[in-house]
Amino acid sequence: MGFRLKHITFYFDFISPYAYLAFERLPLALQGLSYHVTYKPILFAALLNHHGQLGPAEIDPKRTWTYRQVQWLAREHDVPLKIPASHPFNPLALLRLALACGADGACNRFTAETIFRHVWTSGQDAGDQAQLEALALQLKPAKQTSDASVKAQLKANTEAAIGLQIFGVPSAQVGPDVFWGLDALPMLRQHLMDDPWFAQSIWLNSAGIPVGKSRKST
Repeated sequence: MGFRLKHITFYFDFISPYAYLAFERLPLALQGLSYHVTYKPILFAALLNHHGQLGPAEIDPKRTWTYRQVQWLAREHDVPLKIPASHPFNPLALLRLALACGADGACNRFTAETIFRHVWTSGQDAGDQAQLEALALQLKPAKQTSDASVKAQLKANTEAAIGLQIFGVPSAQVGPDVFWGLDALPMLRQHLMDDPWFAQSIWLNSAGIPVGKSRKST
C-alpha cells in the first residue's frame, strides 16, 4: 500500500533529551512511508517564557524524574544516552552552529545528529568551548555562529513555532497539525497514513472544549 509524500517540520532544541530520543527514533517510526523532513532548531526557553512555564529541569522533583525516565526510555528504544556533565545548559551556541551549517532556517539530518550525539552520548559538558570548536571543525559551517543573520534566523524560527502554537520540543508539524513529544510518534505515523480518526470531531473539536475552571481567574 502506497502513500503520497508528506512533509514534516521537526522543531527541536538540543537541550531536550526527549527531542534527542524522538530524533533518533523518527526514521524507524515512519519506516515504509513516503515523507520529507525539515529539521528546524528553535530556542525552547523562549517557548517556555511565552507560555509562562518552567522547564522540566527547573522543577526539582520533575528534574530527577526526567533524568530517570529518559535513561529508561533510551534503554527501551535501544538508543545510546549519557546525561551531560551538567544540565540544563545554554544551548544557544549549538543551535546557532546548526543553523550556520544549513540554509533557510533548517539544518540537515547529519548536522542535527552530530550535535545531538555530542550532547547526549558523550557525557561531557555540552557547553565546553573546546568541544564546540571541535564540532565546528567537524561540521564546517558556511557562516560564523556569531553572524547576525544566524542569530536572526534562530529568533525567526522560534517566533514561527510560537505562531503555530507550539509549546514544547520536540514538535512535528504536518500542515496545520502539530504532534508533541516522543510518545506522539505512533500518532504522527497514523496521521501520515491518513487514518480517518483524525477527520473526526474528537480530533477536530478538541480545542473548543470549554474551560470549566482556571487557576488564573482565582
